Amino acid sequence: MQKDKRWLALWILCLGDLMIVLDTTIVNVALPSIRTDLGFSDTSLVWVVNAYMLTFGGFLLLGGRLGDLYGQRRIFLCGIVFFTLASLACGISTNQVMLIAARAVQGIGGAVVSSVALSLIMNLFTEQGERAKAMGLFGFVMSAGGSAGVLLGGVLTSVLNWHWIFLVNLPIGVAVYALCVMLLPGGKAPGPAPKLDVGGSVTVTLSLMLAVYAIVNGNEAGWTSVQTLSLLGGAVVLLAAFLAIEARVADPLMPLGLFAYRNIAVSNVMGVLWAAGMFAWFFVSALYMQLVLGYSAMQIGLAFLPSNLIMAAFSIGLSAKMVMRFGIRGPVAVGLLTAAAGLVLFALAPVNGSFLLHVLPGMLLLGFGAGMAFNPMLLAAMSDVDPKESGLASGVVNTSFMMGGALGLAVLASLAAARTQGLLAEGAGQAAALNGGYHLAFAGGALFAAIAGVGGLLLREPRPAAGHQPAPA
Repeated sequence: MQKDKRWLALWILCLGDLMIVLDTTIVNVALPSIRTDLGFSDTSLVWVVNAYMLTFGGFLLLGGRLGDLYGQRRIFLCGIVFFTLASLACGISTNQVMLIAARAVQGIGGAVVSSVALSLIMNLFTEQGERAKAMGLFGFVMSAGGSAGVLLGGVLTSVLNWHWIFLVNLPIGVAVYALCVMLLPGGKAPGPAPKLDVGGSVTVTLSLMLAVYAIVNGNEAGWTSVQTLSLLGGAVVLLAAFLAIEARVADPLMPLGLFAYRNIAVSNVMGVLWAAGMFAWFFVSALYMQLVLGYSAMQIGLAFLPSNLIMAAFSIGLSAKMVMRFGIRGPVAVGLLTAAAGLVLFALAPVNGSFLLHVLPGMLLLGFGAGMAFNPMLLAAMSDVDPKESGLASGVVNTSFMMGGALGLAVLASLAAARTQGLLAEGAGQAAALNGGYHLAFAGGALFAAIAGVGGLLLREPRPAAGHQPAPA
């Protein structure tokens, strides 16, 4: 592909992923309104996020592999269609079941789009400098989508209603599909028809769904109840079955040999931990500002804006320059530890907190930390693989992010709910009890981010030569 067309194709891929990021941040801002309108409880509200994350994570590996085997353009277009139609279903939802089911379907389309888009970018730009610049531009669009999402979510929720946060995806999806048909090259993978690892995708998805369901409902059912223990036991059995399948099947969904490479292994563990802290920040801070500080949806959107703008500034140029100057190890470690400090500040915020003293400082630190660490972490996760396996590798790292977010959020939200119930039983006021639960969730997220930051020191700098095959660690 010609150089100019490569960069034009990059913008199309960014626009497709922008729709997914826009949806995620819009939903976070609108969660309090959805909670009130459809009657969600604090723990069941998590499923508006987790239903999406579970199917997203469960289908990322399969989506990436389908792109490798059947053609990136074709699979990308299928994902766009799936996501757009599911967004329409979310927008017309009138009850909890319909919304959660539509969010689950939406996650499938989002998984396919994300895994194929990232692998296409890594294949289009193989030279280290161009790849860093392309990833920086990709990160900028994602961060700008976050900024647009929080603002648009606040506007749509305040002026219209939360249904429009999903309907806004429709024109974007149509535009992306039309541009892809016109500009992205077609074609399919050569060779005989491949065999897909259906057993692996089914077992790992069901395992994660059972685990998250058990954790989310642990407070209500009891942590030592037959239901909770049975669900967790089933999740462990299915995970063991998944590992057994991957070790024996000819075309595994996730070749276990990938984790012999240090950067892949370390960056995926870091992705799980960091995502747990990051999703706790988005989810819990929105509830803290709405239910404790009394912010409107518009005010919540504006409160997230500083951190998103900082992440955008890093992604559009600072991150690529830092990678070229310092490598990936330092920015990842420093960035994640900075983000952990921001979560600690949220864990200390009082009931009567002010924006300038108790919200803005944490938002700024989280913006700096996430902006500094995100792109180098992706580069580390993708640096050790062949271009022909880039779709699989991107699926693995995206799965780590989404599953870490789902499981971490489920654990932290359940701990926060239990802490709130305990404080209410002791006679604390509603706002103080909620804030006490949120403090525990923020502290847990800070711990996850700090451990991930220390793990960043274990990363190995990628080889400068494109296409070099590193030896397993």
